[in-house]
Amino acid sequence: MNTPENKRTWVRKTLKYAGIVVGALVVIVGSYAGYLVYKANHTINLMAGDAPAPSPSPSAFVSGTSDEQRIDADYASDSELIKKPVTFLLAGIDFREGSGGTLNTDVLMLGSLNPQTNSASLISLPRDLQLKPEDLGTHKANYYYAYFYNKDKDTAMENTKEFYSDLFDFPIDYMIMINFDGLRKLVDAVGGVDVDVDMDMRYVDNADGTNIDLKKGYQHLDGAKALDFVRYRKSNRGTAESSDIARNARQQQVLSQLTDKLASFQGVLQWGKVLDLLGKNVQTDIPKSILRDYIYNVKEMKPDTLNVLPLESRWESPYIIVKEDDLEQALDALRAEAGIHEPSDLKLADVVGLDPSPDPDDAR
Repeated sequence: MNTPENKRTWVRKTLKYAGIVVGALVVIVGSYAGYLVYKANHTINLMAGDAPAPSPSPSAFVSGTSDEQRIDADYASDSELIKKPVTFLLAGIDFREGSGGTLNTDVLMLGSLNPQTNSASLISLPRDLQLKPEDLGTHKANYYYAYFYNKDKDTAMENTKEFYSDLFDFPIDYMIMINFDGLRKLVDAVGGVDVDVDMDMRYVDNADGTNIDLKKGYQHLDGAKALDFVRYRKSNRGTAESSDIARNARQQQVLSQLTDKLASFQGVLQWGKVLDLLGKNVQTDIPKSILRDYIYNVKEMKPDTLNVLPLESRWESPYIIVKEDDLEQALDALRAEAGIHEPSDLKLADVVGLDPSPDPDDAR
């Protein structure tokens, strides 16, 4: 018989069971959230290694900065540090089985990120760009990290960063290194990328398992195809060869897509897998405390505007030569993005293979 007392008993039991279910969900979600924090910290430890404690960003020191302001910056909180403009050197290295283990940087980008304006600027340096540092001799741009690594792997990142800072008179705060195979896995983890393939691409190398076979047009690529897309340079199966400029544009397409997708992640399940991949495939000298804030605030850090700064170039065997005006303007744009207003007296022609700017007197 369904009496009022029976109804009250049923309601109490229902509420009790509901409370148990809700409580269990809270425990499960809370436990996984705690696990995710643990995983994030583990990832940060793998990525940052023994990075030093936070120090003032060299790009934040503009002309007119007082000593007191510099001292204050030394003790700025992490939340304040991630709001400052930051400069970086991004390198992609091929550690895949069969790649030869050369450690050459097949991708090399200089960048500035300004969280206050939600904008970033980026230069892709051609891997075959001729560099002429006085003390290390003339080589392609992709040579120097391997050189420093072979001398001392523990200081290779710091020395590479210092080398490019001095070479371009552009203070670089941090260096980030990505394993190419990690890029493939990361693209798969975010569900692939949608890109405009600019040309037919066909290349086979049985030594490392490369089998690039892409058709021109807008399409969705998984991780393996995306890696083929950014790596393609030459053909041995009848398609046209690619310029380094086109290759750099492809890298920027994929990088932009990855940034957008990571910033849109909502679920902890998605982030768990991505954090695993980042820990295994990314190395950086960003201090752990700052890197933690970058990861936890990825949506806020993502720039609304990405200015890709083009460099017109040509092939002069065995090097790439870039146009002087393009490189000067691109470096000036990076400095402006980072809030560096001190004029540079660097003579680029002394350290980079350049096509000189036209002499104004010649136009008269």
